[in-house]
Amino acid sequence: QVQLVESGGGLVQPGGSLRLSCATSGIIFSNYPWAWYRQAPGKQRELVAGINRFGSGNVADSVKGRFTISRDTTKKALYLRMNSLKPEDTAVYYCNRDPTVAWGQGTQVTVSS
Repeated sequence: QVQLVESGGGLVQPGGSLRLSCATSGIIFSNYPWAWYRQAPGKQRELVAGINRFGSGNVADSVKGRFTISRDTTKKALYLRMNSLKPEDTAVYYCNRDPTVAWGQGTQVTVSS
């Protein structure tokens, strides 16, 4: 049974940092690209960062220089380090594979003073 469990979100002040984690089970982790997405209220889900099967990552222009994606293939886990958070980063964050599988519940990130 495929399971994606995101964690690490929370309430943080502007300029703060968070590290999101994505634990996976019941799925082949290696040899696939993975990505973090986010969905803000009233908006469509958008791609935030991706990492290819070789471990090379990239991020969307809106978070460049602030977010870093990484993975641990031995733990079958995906991570998103988020620094210098802004109110516009507020959203529910999800991880998924490419091609996508069943979505997890996501983790809420709220950036507010």
